[in-house]
Amino acid sequence: MSDPIPVNPDVLRWARDSMRLSLEEVAGRMNKRVSDIEAWERGDESPTYIQLERLAYDIYKRPVALFFFPEVPDEDAVEQSFRTLPEQELQRMPPRILFLLRRARVFQLNLAELYEGVNPANRQILRDLNFAPSVEVSEMADQVRAYLGIDLTEQQSWDDADDALKRWRTVLEDHGVFVFKDGFNPPGKKKVDSVESTFSGFCLYDTDFPVIYVNNNKAKNRQIFTLFHELAHLLMHTGGVDTRQDDYIEYLTGDNRRIEILCNQFAAQFLVPSEDFQARLAGEPIHDGAIGDWAVLYGVSRETILRRLLDWGRVSQQEYEEKTRQWRSQRIENSGAGGDYYLTRGAYLGEKYIETVFSSYHKGRISIEQAADYLDVKPRSVPGMEEWLFKQGTAA
Repeated sequence: MSDPIPVNPDVLRWARDSMRLSLEEVAGRMNKRVSDIEAWERGDESPTYIQLERLAYDIYKRPVALFFFPEVPDEDAVEQSFRTLPEQELQRMPPRILFLLRRARVFQLNLAELYEGVNPANRQILRDLNFAPSVEVSEMADQVRAYLGIDLTEQQSWDDADDALKRWRTVLEDHGVFVFKDGFNPPGKKKVDSVESTFSGFCLYDTDFPVIYVNNNKAKNRQIFTLFHELAHLLMHTGGVDTRQDDYIEYLTGDNRRIEILCNQFAAQFLVPSEDFQARLAGEPIHDGAIGDWAVLYGVSRETILRRLLDWGRVSQQEYEEKTRQWRSQRIENSGAGGDYYLTRGAYLGEKYIETVFSSYHKGRISIEQAADYLDVKPRSVPGMEEWLFKQGTAA
């Protein structure tokens, strides 16, 4: 990794300009001469991989793979991706979330290259279904459930939230929506009260390669809710964010406000259908044990069940706020997929995406270095990723 590695000098220059950094500032942080940085940006010389990692992650806050692109990325403003967010929320979006947004864009471009511009799904939900913000929530939920082909009985038969999350992810990917995960907390930071921890996920709309990006630091049942909150955004042709902070909705107007409210309502209605749940509620007392049992039954969080009870007037707004605050203070949220590096990368990227990368590699379409870029790992980790993939096949 000490040899120079060829990168696109135009992307190097674009990345520096986008961060509003001078040549002198970059040279100082890299402990290099200004003439060295200039040579990299002209293409006369190249950084080593270790130097590129420092440039990408520490200074430019971008994925390494971007610097190998043949052209400068057409990066839309954050405001265009998340047009339903109010200005004050956009302004305080933390650097880690912005970095993950850029990484998600890289994955979209990777998908387009790996699949040669054609979504591989035979049935594509965003192609076949489309909803306006005025749609009736129950009607939308019924249509989506029928399209995905998973009835409530099957949903309630799944073993646990982990099993349900895997199944829902597979169902969405089989219908043309790509799901990636990552830890949203900055490396080494696991506080549940951090700014990043308020974000549960986001999505990037695209006609061919829509992406949902989920916070793996959240509990599995919360990740499931995020999948369907973001799916609702995509079905209305918008990017969006799932955050536990509800107050920002008050600043929205028009369709943007309706869309955000609808996304929350859709996820709740889809996962916990009103007719089924109200039948189970009949004559039942409301207490923590019952809420927990219903959450397990539907594969959702206790907060989702409590929100349904609030919507139907079975608990008060004060009870809802007190109970959710109590649960959040008690909960130690999952910090990721554990200490196994390949298990973590597998959970983040998903079996289908990794399998596609290795298929292209073994067909000779991409080199091992390109495979590493697609997998967002170092070349020496590529064999380990393939071994992980093989274990998934033998365990199936």
